[in-house]
Amino acid sequence: LATPPSPGYWSMERRRLPDSNARYRDRSFWDSRYREEAGASAEWFGDLGCFRQQLEAELGPGDRILVLGCGNSALSYDLFQLGYPDITSIDYSTVCIADMRARYAHCPGLRWAVMDAQALAFANGSFDVVLEKGTLDAMMVAETDPWHVSPEAAALLDQVLKEVSRVLRPGGRFVSITFAQPHFRKRHYAQPAYCWSLRHATYGAGFQYFLYVMHKGEALSPADLALGRTLYAQPSPPAPTRFLQASDSEDYLCAIEL
Repeated sequence: LATPPSPGYWSMERRRLPDSNARYRDRSFWDSRYREEAGASAEWFGDLGCFRQQLEAELGPGDRILVLGCGNSALSYDLFQLGYPDITSIDYSTVCIADMRARYAHCPGLRWAVMDAQALAFANGSFDVVLEKGTLDAMMVAETDPWHVSPEAAALLDQVLKEVSRVLRPGGRFVSITFAQPHFRKRHYAQPAYCWSLRHATYGAGFQYFLYVMHKGEALSPADLALGRTLYAQPSPPAPTRFLQASDSEDYLCAIEL
């Protein structure tokens, strides 16, 4: 597996933080960052060794695997080294893909393509497994309230998830690795249009990360269906303001609507 980042990596990482979280959605930010990190690897939420057991439970020999938003992570190479020879990795940064293609030119089973996850250039049912680690989080970084996601962010995730479902074969698996807790993220995944079931596991000591697994062709549970409906539910109108009038008795506290 890939070597963990050196102790100095995290101080370098802090220096690369953008002036605004919204820049994580900016292609020019990533192009610049990947130029600085040419030849290096960076892992969001840990390397494969941190979640290998949970992930390999969803993989089979000969699976056609698609990695969304691969970045300069060694995940695709680590999976290749474990015996998964058919891996396609995409990213929308041309700088990133050029670097990764050159770095792993000696691995013929690793394919690299510049592509937007909102418009995957693959036929329906092309993959057995689609995997993403931190890509959807990067799309959500401009959101300030995880309980009330903006319509724009919800539509962005919906388009990506529709594309993921489309390129998965029946019985295929989508694995999403994130720091987003279930009460925030599951409602995005729990939409009947994607035609998959949903479960999650955790990994990590102290700070936990989440690994969501969706099986295409299986039904969502009633609880997940209900949770999914809350994503597009209109917020309840605020309760009317009650003012104390001179005629109110001292028992006015009993009338407050909690």
